[in-house]
Amino acid sequence: MMLKIAEQQQHRMLSVRLAGSDADVTTAQKLRWDVFYGDMGATADERLSVPGLDSDPYDAVCDHLLVEDHAGGEARVVGTYRLLRQSVAMRQGGFYTAGEFDLEPFLYRTDDCGEMLELGRSCVAPDYRDAGTIQLLWRGIAAYLADHGMSRMFGCASFPGADPQAHAAPLSYLYHHHLAPADLRVRALGDRHVEMAMLPLGGYDARQAMRLLPPLIKGYLRIGAMVGDGAVIDRQFNTVDVFMVMPVEAIAQRYMSRFGAAA
Repeated sequence: MMLKIAEQQQHRMLSVRLAGSDADVTTAQKLRWDVFYGDMGATADERLSVPGLDSDPYDAVCDHLLVEDHAGGEARVVGTYRLLRQSVAMRQGGFYTAGEFDLEPFLYRTDDCGEMLELGRSCVAPDYRDAGTIQLLWRGIAAYLADHGMSRMFGCASFPGADPQAHAAPLSYLYHHHLAPADLRVRALGDRHVEMAMLPLGGYDARQAMRLLPPLIKGYLRIGAMVGDGAVIDRQFNTVDVFMVMPVEAIAQRYMSRFGAAA
């Protein structure tokens, strides 16, 4: 999948495509390392075979979405997402998210006509964290969804730092206002479950709590995302993770209609 360059502004020429080679994946892993380990305080896994690259066994079976800046004549990867289709995951040992959340009831629903897509490793270079880059990532996801006939998306989204109490208000807000219905309500694994509703309904300023949500979670909520039951502390990545499930229809309508089909 290759998408046409969408815009040229502020000395940028941005495009989005899927990684087509091992070198492309390595470039995405380098960006992930710089952001997760350099900026966000993740702790390197001693099992990593290549210092300076954020890698794990899932990289080999996932598709990798890349936003590139072509300004200056040489493409530079400035944003990435990792995409794992259900059919691939089931052949390769499951989903990354299953390490934090119990996906079993969710995965074996019988009312869907298509497979599900796990989103992960969302990452954007600091100088490109703006609407243009984010919209291109979502444009790429929308094209991918259309190409593969996906029925639903899900994945983890993160709060910075490993202290859930520091996010008591926004976590409580998510639980009280965006909890998925029972048939979609994935629960954090028992030994990792952290209560999200730390504050009672009415015990915090809902507007302020909404403002404190990380930008990625806000973006997910705008397209109708819902959260699972329980947060998980990820000490390696220095985050507090929540499960999010998103409807495909909203992505397709918002981004494909706006930008057109993939080339």
